[in-house]
Amino acid sequence: MAITLDQTIEQRQRNWLSEVISGQTFWVLIAVVLACIFLSFATDSFATAKNLYNITRNVTFVAIIALGMTLVIITGGIDLSVGSVLCLCSMVLAITMNAGYSIEIGIAAAVGTALLVGAFNGVLIAYLDFPPFVVTLGMLSIARSLAMVASNNTVVFQFGPDHDKLLALGGGAWFFGIANPVLYMVVLALLTGFVLRWTRFGRYVFAIGGNEHAATLTGVPVRRIKVAVYMVSALSAGIAGIVQTGWLGAVTTNIGAGMELQVIAAAVIGGANLAGGVGTAFGALVGAALIEVIRNSLGLLGINAFWQGTFIGGAIVLAVLFDRIRNLRQSE
Repeated sequence: MAITLDQTIEQRQRNWLSEVISGQTFWVLIAVVLACIFLSFATDSFATAKNLYNITRNVTFVAIIALGMTLVIITGGIDLSVGSVLCLCSMVLAITMNAGYSIEIGIAAAVGTALLVGAFNGVLIAYLDFPPFVVTLGMLSIARSLAMVASNNTVVFQFGPDHDKLLALGGGAWFFGIANPVLYMVVLALLTGFVLRWTRFGRYVFAIGGNEHAATLTGVPVRRIKVAVYMVSALSAGIAGIVQTGWLGAVTTNIGAGMELQVIAAAVIGGANLAGGVGTAFGALVGAALIEVIRNSLGLLGINAFWQGTFIGGAIVLAVLFDRIRNLRQSE
């Protein structure tokens, strides 16, 4: 029996809808929405304009880095150095501007530092076959140590002649009262989503994570793509560091400490598979949003903040469990 065009379109729409509903990102998004609804009724301060402004602004720093981390995880790798890279890039920016240079030169120095660190990680992993865990764990220590050496372990809070420009960059709200970091996050998420969905680079990233050996045999430049992915991850940390420096108005060598765990958690909770081959930009944002809502809600509900790690860790376990159950159902 012949199938009409309308039936074909209806079948594709049904398949797309079932794929969305069965996806981990969809259910995490539902969890975020339900949590926000519950907190709006359970507390008087959650749904206030000030608190929502703070939540959307605070989530951006983890989310921006999670976008880069998602690419790394899709290839089957991991980057434990992002928190320290954020610290190093923030300190390079602060010291450069404190020395009297313009904000443009400061940002260029910070971005260049991030790309150099990412290239170093990528070359060791892709060309010398070092385990990603070992390389990035080492860089976690190296980058923070370099930040301490560069600043003599002091706080930098004066940013030279362009001091106000930097504060406006990270702490302003230029568009309809939306915090600038949120705008940067949205733009970067759209760019990342486009790259993953519509470009050859994105297809190569998924191919490497799906089956690296097969990708090599089909002509994918695996080593170059891996280097590029770790450079993107470090760059995302550098961008977050630049924005966060403008938001905080000061840089210490403790900035970004432990952030790598939140970033990895955001990517995994949002649907990225640590085995590789799976992940989305939107999922990274949703995962970061859930973590920030959890963090914000603990204080509003009067729960000890030390429970934050338990809730986030539990969310990671549930996310992995959900993925395992889905894979088992598909294999049946």
